[in-house]
Amino acid sequence: MKQDPAAAKAAKARALVASLLIFESVVIASLGVWLIVLTVTADSVEIRPLLGELIFIVLGSGGLFAAAVGYRRGKYFGRAPAFLANLIAIGVSKYQFDAGLYIVAIPLFILAVVTVVSVLRAIPDRLPTS
Repeated sequence: MKQDPAAAKAAKARALVASLLIFESVVIASLGVWLIVLTVTADSVEIRPLLGELIFIVLGSGGLFAAAVGYRRGKYFGRAPAFLANLIAIGVSKYQFDAGLYIVAIPLFILAVVTVVSVLRAIPDRLPTS
């Protein structure tokens, strides 16, 4: 049985987007854990910023991971959050450039642009009917 070429192309695009989103999810979780470690090892610990960091990890990393799982399963509910999160990352990279943090800004910008383009390419030509 031969698979539809358009379906195979869409599956590859979804797999790429899912992989990029999982990578971003891991990066955000790692950044959040690093921020928590810095907070806990500081001379004084403020509970509100610590709670903010925990919320950042759960919502940011968890949201991107959920979007990635949706993409892997062929669902498109994660398209808008993935697109928006990466547009925000492009904006954040601009501030990193302005601050001279090129080692952070360049990889962030490249990852965000690649993900945005991949999300746009993964839009199906026709939605499945059920």
